Amino acid sequence: MRSIDLIRLFVLAAIWGASFLFLRIVAPVLGAVWTAEVRVALAGIAMLLFIAATGRRMHFRANWKPFIVLGTLNSALPFALFSYAALTLPAGYSAILNATSPLWGALVGAAVLGERLTARKLSGLIIGVAGVAFLVRLGPVAFTTDVAMAALACIAAALCYGLAGAYSKKASAAIAPPLMATGSQLGAALVLLPFLPLSPIRAELTPFIALIAALLALLCSAVAYFIYFRLIADLGPTKALTVTFLIPLFALGWGALFLQEAISVNTLIGCALVVLATWLVVFQPAPLVISVPEQGRR
Repeated sequence: MRSIDLIRLFVLAAIWGASFLFLRIVAPVLGAVWTAEVRVALAGIAMLLFIAATGRRMHFRANWKPFIVLGTLNSALPFALFSYAALTLPAGYSAILNATSPLWGALVGAAVLGERLTARKLSGLIIGVAGVAFLVRLGPVAFTTDVAMAALACIAAALCYGLAGAYSKKASAAIAPPLMATGSQLGAALVLLPFLPLSPIRAELTPFIALIAALLALLCSAVAYFIYFRLIADLGPTKALTVTFLIPLFALGWGALFLQEAISVNTLIGCALVVLATWLVVFQPAPLVISVPEQGRR
């Protein structure tokens, strides 16, 4: 891996780790739905302006369906669910639960795409579930009904990412990734729009909250997506997924540094189990190739 790719990988992990910190600041003010809407709408507009500046066309008429479906599964629902969880859970908790996305992706791939569920993937799923249970039950936050509901919201969001991955493989492979990312953000904004009246703003919107909301949208969605797609182009999708292992570490660090969120030994154990499980699922060993000597001519 080149030095520039390694730098991009750590920068992306730091940005996406910070998104959970920003959610902890913004969601108590804007509420879950408004937080998600501001994030996808601002990001979508910024990304659309960038796409237009490069002279590319979105082809909304032809691509509106995958934009809406992927926007719902990959942004609208998970962003709203993580925003809801941010009302209760520390940033590190949400990031660790978010790291289970490849585990659910493996299950969805087996159920929807017919992908083989190997013993390695099954062991990863079991370890991942154990890590989540360990974190939620024995972490520094007392186990309550609200904590359980918030954790379930994070798991549902991670499942949405798994469904989005399966849908993307089946229905949107023909659309260039930057166009798909931009269209899905705009599609997510349209999906969330009717639900805004049901989620009133919870507190006063100050300039500081507006700044953090803008960073959440422009930095953690728009800029982050373009860095991620560059990593996929340079390294391939599997190596680019290594960012998943780094995000919880940055989220734990940001939460402790800026919000004084506790990091206990149990938190680190739960994090380690989830990261190990994700590694088992994401990085499959290459098949053993046995070279057979060419037989002589008869």
